[in-house]
Amino acid sequence: MSEKSPLAQRFRRIAHDFELRAAGKWFFLSTLVGIVSGLGAILFQALTQLVHHYTLAKFAGYAPAEAAGEFHFFGGPGEHTLLPWMIVVVLTLGGLVSGFLVFRFASEAAGHGTDAAIDAFHYKRGMIRHRIPIIKTIASAVTIGTGGSGGREGPIAQIGAGFGSFLATYLKLTARDRRILLAAGMGAGVGAIFRAPLAGALFAGEILYRDADLESDAIVPAAISSIIGYSVFSLSLPHGQRFEPLFGSGLHYAVNSPMELVLYAALAVVLVLVGILYIKVFYGTHRLFAKLPMHPMLRPAFGAALAGLVGLGMYFVFGQNPQALAVLGTGYGALQDILSPNDGGGIGLTLQLLIALALVKIVTTSLTISSGGSGGVFGPSMVIGGCLGGAVGQQFHQWWPSIAVHPQAYAIVGMAGFFAGVARAPFSTIIMVSEMTGDYKLLVPTMWVSTLCFILCRRWTLYVKQVPTRLESPAHKGDFIIDVLEGIKVEEVYRRNPAITFIPESMPLRDIVHKLAETHQHYFPVVDEEQRLVGIFSADDVRSYLYNETIWQLAVARDVMVTSILSVTPEDDLNTAFRRFTRLNLDELPVLDPDDPARLIGMLRRKETIAYYNRRLMDLKHTEDDSVVVR
Repeated sequence: MSEKSPLAQRFRRIAHDFELRAAGKWFFLSTLVGIVSGLGAILFQALTQLVHHYTLAKFAGYAPAEAAGEFHFFGGPGEHTLLPWMIVVVLTLGGLVSGFLVFRFASEAAGHGTDAAIDAFHYKRGMIRHRIPIIKTIASAVTIGTGGSGGREGPIAQIGAGFGSFLATYLKLTARDRRILLAAGMGAGVGAIFRAPLAGALFAGEILYRDADLESDAIVPAAISSIIGYSVFSLSLPHGQRFEPLFGSGLHYAVNSPMELVLYAALAVVLVLVGILYIKVFYGTHRLFAKLPMHPMLRPAFGAALAGLVGLGMYFVFGQNPQALAVLGTGYGALQDILSPNDGGGIGLTLQLLIALALVKIVTTSLTISSGGSGGVFGPSMVIGGCLGGAVGQQFHQWWPSIAVHPQAYAIVGMAGFFAGVARAPFSTIIMVSEMTGDYKLLVPTMWVSTLCFILCRRWTLYVKQVPTRLESPAHKGDFIIDVLEGIKVEEVYRRNPAITFIPESMPLRDIVHKLAETHQHYFPVVDEEQRLVGIFSADDVRSYLYNETIWQLAVARDVMVTSILSVTPEDDLNTAFRRFTRLNLDELPVLDPDDPARLIGMLRRKETIAYYNRRLMDLKHTEDDSVVVR
């Protein structure tokens, strides 16, 4: 569609009309973003399974189980003859193709994707190049489909964010609107691919910041787009799987004793320690690959080959157990085995395998993504946290079976707590894990562990492009100034009852010129016979008549003045005052009595207002410095 086509112009007119009705505008735009994000999630899921079906399954015979709610576009895992060494070959070729696509066409598509969207929000006015979602979709499908250890939230978040950015740019919306649509696209993609619409909305507002802050402006648009994206994606599934949780609806665990909260606190400590290890290994691997003397295009292939060898090592160390290969791919099949109810009361995986899966998954994910491969880190984080939680829960079940009745519950809580800590996103993660498992009975321990992990992991984050709070974000660069200005009233600054020369509306222009010579006053209020304000003019307005003496004899103050007066009242804040100063580049504003708008009670000068604002800033700075010293 060309920029000048009638359809494009009509579409922009529609969007412009919605500016006057914010609710309708955001419903319209967020719905579009949700539809495209839902379709993008379907396309990405199908493309990933297509790559897997014709590479890893066909040539290596490796088709791992998936989550219970997953739909297979090309049939289920089926029976295959596993060729372990072919896994390494397929992984390496997948890394080679992914590296070529990324570093040839869009280098921003490298890595886990969510950071790129966060970076665009804070530092690029919400701008994402149009080709990035396309390249990210294909490259991530190749990486994950060939067995790379990566997740799907990064690619799908970038797909949704990319369309949101494109839509805002195409409609010539403001940078603020573009950022909101970018965030809404992220939320819609995550809500669709993980069947978690509420969590998707919170994720969009929460993942942007490292501390406990939220992009509140994006929540409502993200909620709309997430619901639409989730609905579109769910409608692509068979009737029996629509609107079902990702890990099935048969996971019903609960807290059996208040004493369990002590055990869950111990779980939080384990999650934090391994989370810090995860972040250090992930970015340490990234630095090592950056130093390798090879073309960046080849690094993903090298990382994928190493990840494949590590996966093979796991496979043979654990007696050729296929479950050990969960360190490759998404790993959701092993996570499903951990979460599913077991007749013996325990978990279907051994304690040693659970610990090994958690620790080795860190390595394979780092090798796959930190080398430049394309994929997300949410999925691997879920697997790592679930395995750790399962291991801790299984051990507690052996020691105190009457308290830790269901070790699977610890796996669910571990999933939430681990990602809440390393991603600095506790609220969306709590909701997301509950939606993915279809049960809210573990909400209390999930909140408890996620909060502890969030607090204890404060110095570390998996998303390095996050900023601490809105105050530090370039996207909100002027918000603090506005907050300060809105906290100061005009009555604190303006000059009350100044010695102002009032001009009767019938005064001839000749007399007005003489008045100008007798005073340094620049703005002159014009009053009627009852001394009520009817207009105002400036010395500059009068000077334009100085060279026309004929006008001096005919014109009066009423002819020179303007009746549309820009004014303020004592109750107005300085943000309002500054907007009126700058509208016509004025140096003074009349201050009117709020009970009698025709009565002038003072003047507000721009220089004095700026000086007062600067003093208030210094006071705030000293107060903040003093509080830091006290702490």
